[in-house]
Amino acid sequence: MAIKLKPLDQQVIVVTGASSGIGLVTAKTAAARGATVLMLARSGGELVEAVREIEASGGTAAFYEADVGDAEAVEAAAAFAKARFGRIDTWVSNAGAAVYGKVLETPLEDQHQLFRTNYFGAVHSAVAAVPRLREQGGALIVVGSIGSDIPAPPLGVYCATKHAVKAYVEVLRAELDEEEASVSVTLVKPSGIDTPIGQHAQNRHDQGAEAQVPPPVYDPQLVADAILDAAVNPRRDITVGGAGRAQVLFAQHFPSLWERVAGKAGDVAYDPQKSQPQPSNLYAPADAGRERSGEHPNARKHSLYTSAERNPKAAAAGFAAIVGLAVGGLVFSRKR
Repeated sequence: MAIKLKPLDQQVIVVTGASSGIGLVTAKTAAARGATVLMLARSGGELVEAVREIEASGGTAAFYEADVGDAEAVEAAAAFAKARFGRIDTWVSNAGAAVYGKVLETPLEDQHQLFRTNYFGAVHSAVAAVPRLREQGGALIVVGSIGSDIPAPPLGVYCATKHAVKAYVEVLRAELDEEEASVSVTLVKPSGIDTPIGQHAQNRHDQGAEAQVPPPVYDPQLVADAILDAAVNPRRDITVGGAGRAQVLFAQHFPSLWERVAGKAGDVAYDPQKSQPQPSNLYAPADAGRERSGEHPNARKHSLYTSAERNPKAAAAGFAAIVGLAVGGLVFSRKR
């Protein structure tokens, strides 16, 4: 069944994890483009400031302080959005945290908490949002990661949560399709993005070196644009960043080689010249309010792959070109 979504300037959009990074950029961009936005996060003070900034620029926004790991709190936020604005047209499930460290050395309590935020936060969002989206149609957009498609030490537990999110989203989409619900379900898979996620992370590095987003790194505005595109154009999934998509293709076709390379490349995820900021935001809000990390002034602001992916015809042509280049490269290497 074809799903029709409203223009952005006619929508009420809920964004979780809206106090920093991708969520904050998405909320501000949506409001600037005419949407009514409810910002949801644990950091109430930062949400107040963000709403003030949006309103000062002529936008419409409100906030709700809640932890996505708490199902009742997420349900209450959805009820608040419905009572305040009359409906929900798009729900962006974006809240997330990270743990850096080897999987066997990561304390179980950290792993449980990470799943509580990353996986159950997405589940709680779906449970609260879908019944309301069914009423008049709408979009559920879940921010995952290319980590759902590849192993990426030292973010092993983080990748595990994103694998779980991907599986849940794909099953949910199939179930909603079977019942012909007018709800679009999109999984957005960012590559490395210049947000404070590394500085906010629970970091188990034995020398306390600061966690970094492994390169190549893209600007969070690219993710916000992809999310808001999915809010008006039904998408199944979209990878943000051609470099990330190339990594996934490499890992899928050469898994053993990828595992060896990824295992040895873990050091690029740390900066030994800096100490990890404390505390992390795994168990409580910390250092919210920033859109970018400040570590990547040359973060990529454009992605030809992602632009093409948002245009199916261009995406098909681009994929054919990538395959052609890959095959040509293999032929050339064998002739040498």
